[in-house]
Amino acid sequence: MGWFGRKKKQGDGTLDRASDNGDQRHLVEFIGTRTGVEAYVEPKTTVTETTVMLIAHDGEWTRRRVDGPAGAFALGRKHNVPVYEVAKVGYPQRKRDYDARKKLERQRRQ
Repeated sequence: MGWFGRKKKQGDGTLDRASDNGDQRHLVEFIGTRTGVEAYVEPKTTVTETTVMLIAHDGEWTRRRVDGPAGAFALGRKHNVPVYEVAKVGYPQRKRDYDARKKLERQRRQ
């Protein structure tokens, strides 16, 4: 079976599933267990629904689906987390630094 035969497009035109309670629980847990968390809204594409990337003070990050940009901004208001649109501001340098550190750690283990 080919890639495009595996998933059916949803009514909104994406190949991805919608946000669910598991996504919300993960985001809330990340916020509650890290400091300096900021949220970056990633726009919906033809392949994925709207997602939000949470980035902690040290650059550690996680990404989950949300119920559109409004869902991301509601999450930010509820948990006192600043929310930015990644298409306008980009990702912070600390996220790229974190990814580089993790890559180096993986290379050293091999």
